[in-house]
Order: sequence, then C-alpha cells, then structure tokens
Amino acid sequence: MSKKRRNHSSEFKSKVALAALKGDKTLSELAQQFDVHPNQITQWKQQVVDNVSQLFAKDSSGKAHEENQIKELHAKIGQLTVENDFLSKVLGR
Repeated sequence: MSKKRRNHSSEFKSKVALAALKGDKTLSELAQQFDVHPNQITQWKQQVVDNVSQLFAKDSSGKAHEENQIKELHAKIGQLTVENDFLSKVLGR
C-alpha cells in the first residue's frame, strides 16, 4: 500500500524550517512533532538559508520601483494640470 503525497502550505514549511534553524530540538524530534520526514525538514531549512538574501534584496529593488512609479505619477499629474488649465482658459471659464 503506497502513501499518499501530502502538500504542505508555505506557512507550515516556514514554521518547520524556523524551528529547525532555532536548534532547540533535533531533526528527529521535529520530524515527530510535525509528522514529516527529517530529510524534508533539512530541505526546507536549506531553502530558507539559500533564499534569505533575496528577502532583503527585494526590499531595496521594491523601493526603487515605487519611487519610479511615484515620479511617473507626479509627471502625469503635472501634465494633466497644465492641460486642464489650458482648456479652461480656451473655453473661457
């Protein structure tokens, strides 16, 4: 009889990986506690370690992208204000 493959949520994976990173319990204890194989915990832990730098890299690139969007929006507001003023003068309001 084969076991059915389980899909774990990202919240669960992060919870297990963080528990493994803390180092309070052994992999065997964590595997028993969370009912997953120790190799799976090791893989999730390695994924966290490998991708932690991207967490901080996104922050700086995200801010730069937001600043560019704000500049574009300010330029658009300025353009629309000029057009609005021009049209109101032309129409004699």
